[in-house]
Amino acid sequence: MPDLQRALPSSPAALLGAARALQPRTVAFRRALHRQPELGLRLPHTRDLLIAELADLPLTLHRGRDLTSVVAVLDGARRGRTTLLRADMDALPVQEGAGVAFASEVPGRMHACGHDLHVAMLAGAARLLCERREEISGRVVLMFQPGEEGFHGARHMIDEGLLARHGPGGRPDAAFALHVSATMPTGELHLRPGPIMAAADVLRVTVTGRGGHASAPHHAVDPVPAAAAMVGALQTMITRKVDAHDPTVLTVSRITAGTTDNVIPETAELEGTLRTMAEPVRRAVCREIERVCTHTALAHDCTAQVAIEPGYPVTVNDPAATARLADTGRRLLGDTRVHTMPTPIMGAEDFAYVLQKVPGALAFLGACPPGTAPHEAAPNHSARVRFDESAMPAGVALYAALAMG
Repeated sequence: MPDLQRALPSSPAALLGAARALQPRTVAFRRALHRQPELGLRLPHTRDLLIAELADLPLTLHRGRDLTSVVAVLDGARRGRTTLLRADMDALPVQEGAGVAFASEVPGRMHACGHDLHVAMLAGAARLLCERREEISGRVVLMFQPGEEGFHGARHMIDEGLLARHGPGGRPDAAFALHVSATMPTGELHLRPGPIMAAADVLRVTVTGRGGHASAPHHAVDPVPAAAAMVGALQTMITRKVDAHDPTVLTVSRITAGTTDNVIPETAELEGTLRTMAEPVRRAVCREIERVCTHTALAHDCTAQVAIEPGYPVTVNDPAATARLADTGRRLLGDTRVHTMPTPIMGAEDFAYVLQKVPGALAFLGACPPGTAPHEAAPNHSARVRFDESAMPAGVALYAALAMG
């Protein structure tokens, strides 16, 4: 085992240099994860790969009870504050089409959002921190989380005691997460105080009429025109009922009705997503959705059953923590590579659950593939997305510096 207690300089340049020296190992680990993606809250192979990667480090490991989470704790040489660092681990149900040599070996699954990079970067940071334990004041809690892609994994970990005073690492004083983006220049850090990502809710509407023969619609009650009218009415509602200064997106992304050409169906179904940046707006729009769908259905002599499934809350960065993250980024990467985002993005992130309870911040780390302009790159969640692995040393060093700062 290497001498992990040896004190090493922890200047920004030294940390970044150490992260670059670690890059072959970081890349190899990332690619091993990429080849075997797993979905949801139970990622046994991913967890086992992670535990093997951390096995030679002086960390205290805690496994989740009902999900395959891993919490790794490192106590510094001196007392101080506790910093939590998060990496999500799950993949997406996407058939990979990126054409990389280390492509997914599991049909219909792909690390299309870069979570494999997140895990590899945080594991690399763990190694740097263990080598510098004598320089650390306080405790570092490494949160390796399954189920970010719609499964509320962070909330499940919190329910299992992650942030409790008597939890695996005690109650953190600050929490940070990085998320790679294929559409931002490699090695750039993008962040903002306050809301940075949206709340996301799922809309499901079942419109019920009365089925019949397609040649005699006057003897039936057709739910299809009612459903079509709802789509337009919902978009009109957003433009008429929501202040233009409150970012709000309502997308009906699926309409299903009928089984054949000559039958008017009994029902039509709509599904969509609602994205908002403020809780009062979120509540008001949900009320309006129910009102619009109910009355539009009645106008077509149909009924509507409206269900809105609460999703992730707004991701809100603490101003002081954001300033700390930005300052750390400038010291590591340079002033020109840290950017304040003018507006939030409408994607959602379940690190929001952590930030509801602990002051902290999430930032985006650019990983646009070489030779591609950011605006032309395949985005996160695309089957064709590719991430520039040369961004990973910046992520490794950022994580480590945040824990030591």
